[in-house]
Amino acid sequence: MSTADPKAIARLVGETMFAVDVASKDTMGMELLACEPGRALMRMTVKALHLNGHQICHGGFIFTLADSTFAFACNSYNKNAVAAGCSIEFLKPGKLGDVLTCEGLEQTLSGRHGIYDMKVTNQNGEVIAMFRGKSAQIAGAVVTE
Repeated sequence: MSTADPKAIARLVGETMFAVDVASKDTMGMELLACEPGRALMRMTVKALHLNGHQICHGGFIFTLADSTFAFACNSYNKNAVAAGCSIEFLKPGKLGDVLTCEGLEQTLSGRHGIYDMKVTNQNGEVIAMFRGKSAQIAGAVVTE
């Protein structure tokens, strides 16, 4: 792996993290569609186990989709990064059978800190939620270069 190819590094970081991400992959049923420098794309189908007492997708599961996407986006440079803070705005309910897609985009990266925005949409392109996360880089790397 060459450090001169940031797209290849990001892809490898995504594959490596996702392979052992029991929460996103196995528990939630998410798919990692893309991991690129400063960007990630994930998808999840709303299943019966995701529904709350109103028979809509529990906000915690929507948050988890956005938070997982955030993790892939901010680790995409192969520098370990964790959430330092985040917030979410719920705009529409997710319903049984909806296919939710989350795109995470880096807004700024300054020193060890980054700001990332996640947009969660349904299969009709309607915005379900907006999430903003602040990352902090810590020691280490996801993969050995």
